[in-house]
Amino acid sequence: MFLNYLHKMMAVPRAASSCEPADPSNTVTTRLNTLLNSSGSGYVLSLCPSSQYFIDAPILFTSPNQEISTFGYPTDNTRAILVVNGAVSNGTGQTTAVDGTCANCDGVKLRNVQINGTRAGAPPINGGANIEMGGSNSGQLIEYVHSWDPRSWSCLHISEGALNCTNVTVQNNDVGPAGSDLFQQWADGISVACTNSIVRNNMINNPTDGGIVLFGSPGTLVENNTIWVENNTLLGGINMVDVMPFSGDYKGVVVTNNTIMGGFATNPDTGSAIKGTNNQDVIIKIGIAIGPRTWFGNEYLNNVSTGGTVLNNQLTGAFSFGIAISSATNFTVENNVLIGNTSFIGARGPNCTTGDPTPSPAPFVIDINNTAQSTTQSNFSANTDGDALTCVLPPDGGDYWPFGGNPSTSPSSPSSSPSKSSQSSTGKIVGIVVGVVGGMLLIALAAWYIRKWALKRAEDRAHFKNTRHVQKGYARSKEQF
Repeated sequence: MFLNYLHKMMAVPRAASSCEPADPSNTVTTRLNTLLNSSGSGYVLSLCPSSQYFIDAPILFTSPNQEISTFGYPTDNTRAILVVNGAVSNGTGQTTAVDGTCANCDGVKLRNVQINGTRAGAPPINGGANIEMGGSNSGQLIEYVHSWDPRSWSCLHISEGALNCTNVTVQNNDVGPAGSDLFQQWADGISVACTNSIVRNNMINNPTDGGIVLFGSPGTLVENNTIWVENNTLLGGINMVDVMPFSGDYKGVVVTNNTIMGGFATNPDTGSAIKGTNNQDVIIKIGIAIGPRTWFGNEYLNNVSTGGTVLNNQLTGAFSFGIAISSATNFTVENNVLIGNTSFIGARGPNCTTGDPTPSPAPFVIDINNTAQSTTQSNFSANTDGDALTCVLPPDGGDYWPFGGNPSTSPSSPSSSPSKSSQSSTGKIVGIVVGVVGGMLLIALAAWYIRKWALKRAEDRAHFKNTRHVQKGYARSKEQF
C-alpha cells in the first residue's frame, strides 16, 4: 500500500514552462522584441532560469508597466543572462542589452536578470550603458539585477530625459566589475541623472570610473550601498561632481549610510604587521567627491555643486582622499567616519597640472577658496587647491595597504566568458534530487500513517454509532462526526 501511495504522489505532472526560451539563438532578439512590441501595457516578458540569451541588439520596452524578469524571480546564478553579442567594428557596435527610455515607458521594471556586457578586456566603444533606463518617464524599477563588464561607459544608466525623469528605484542589485583602470578605459557602476529617485542596498564590485555617479539628480536618496575594489583602482566611490545636465543642482540629494572600501593588503597577514602589499597597487582615489573642481580642475570655471547632504558614511581600506570638497556651496557633510584599518596614500602622477600643488593624501580635505556656505565635520583638512585630485597615482608596491577584507564576491557572479550552453553543476543537481526524493518519502510515510489512523478511527466510530439508539425520523449526515 505504501509503495502504491508513493507512486501516485510522484506521478504529479510537471508544470508547463512559462518562459520564453533562449533557443533558437538566431531568432531570440527578434522574438523578445516582438513580444514586448505586440503585447502592450503590463506585459511580463519572462525569461528562463539558467539560460543565456545571446542578443545582437537591445531589448526594448515599449509600453507602460511592462516587465522583463526571470521566471520564478531567482536571485542567484540561475537568473537568466542577457549576453551583449552584437558585432563590434571600428570602435562602434552594440553596447546596450536593455533599453527602457521610450516615450511611453512609465513604470517599466527590470528584475532578477543578469547582463553580461562582454567587453572582455577590450578597449571601450562608443554607446550606451549595459542598461539604459529613465528618459522622460517615472516610476521605473530595477532590482535584483547583476550587470557587469560593459562595453561602453556604465553598467546601469538612469538618464534624465527632458530633465523630467523622476521616481526611479534602483535596489538590491549586484553591479560590476566594470572597465579597466588603464587611462580612459574606465566605466561606472551606477550612473543616475533622474530626480527624486532611490539608489539603495546595491553591491558594487570593482568599478573603475565612479561607483555611483550622481549627475545632479535633485531629490535623490543614495543609501546603504557597498562599493569596493579588488584588482583595479577606482577614481571615485560616490561622485557629486557633474555640472551637466542639472547645472550642478544637488538640492535634496542625500548620500547616507554607504560603505566604501578601498584597497587592502593581499599578502598574508602575519599577525604582527599593520600594513602589507597589494599585488595590483589598488586604491580608491576619492571615496566621495564633491564639486566639479575635484574632478575636472578648472574645466567648468566657476561652476559649483550645490545643495547636497552627505551623512553617516563609512570608509575603510586604502584611499588617496576619503572625502574631497572643492567648488561646492550649501552642502552638509557630517558624521562620516573611518572604520577598521585605513591608509591614505598616493603621489602626483603625470596627468597632474604642472605647478598645481596637489594636496597630500588625507582622510578629509576641503578647498577653502571655493567652498562656501556649507556645514562640514570638524576633521577636514583645509587646503587652497583641490583641483583634479584624480591625477594622483598609488604607490608602486610597498607595505602601504592596510589588512582587512572585502565583502565576499556575490554568489550571483558568473564567469564573464559566456558559453552557448547553459552551465550546471552535477553535484548540485544530485543534491537537489536526493533532497526532493527524501522529502517526498517522508511526506508519503507520514500520509500513510495518517491514513491508517483515520481508518482505525472511522471503524471505532462506526462501531460506536451502531450501538447507539437512533431516534425515528433522524438521518445522520456525514458532517455529524
